[in-house]
Amino acid sequence: MKNILIILCVFSLLSCKNETKSNEKTSESQEESIETIKEQSVAEIKAKLVDEGYEVFDYVDEKTKDTTLMQQYFIAFLKRGPIRNQNEEKSARLQKEHLAHLGKMYELGYADISGPFGDDGDIRGITIYNVPTLEMADSLANADPMVKAGRLVRELHPWWAAKGFPLR
Repeated sequence: MKNILIILCVFSLLSCKNETKSNEKTSESQEESIETIKEQSVAEIKAKLVDEGYEVFDYVDEKTKDTTLMQQYFIAFLKRGPIRNQNEEKSARLQKEHLAHLGKMYELGYADISGPFGDDGDIRGITIYNVPTLEMADSLANADPMVKAGRLVRELHPWWAAKGFPLR
């Protein structure tokens, strides 16, 4: 387990070093996306999401009098799976494939955020899927190489969040 953590730390450090320019572009892209959302009316965004099959609702904030659009996402809790007897080499390969899968989900727009928990509990991490249906989120979560190998199992739940609000 310590070797896996060391590999992850080294991988993270190398990734951070190589992603500075990528992060700047991603940050610019996210800012443009937020600006696009701000330029569109809530009604326009809501109509587009409903047309694409998303569950949404809106409400007026009593304090600001702004209309807030809520969208249903799907949160996957990635839990410790029953098959954890892979050797170091196989565990490292699965971890690399797992990270590539999560990166692909983000790049394709299917997942908005993923990450591990900071403790050594049974829940290892989460992914928030930005897809219209539970079935689609389930299919994407099951495609994760760690889930396929039984090293992780997933637990999916519908989750609501305000559309276009950044994390802070």
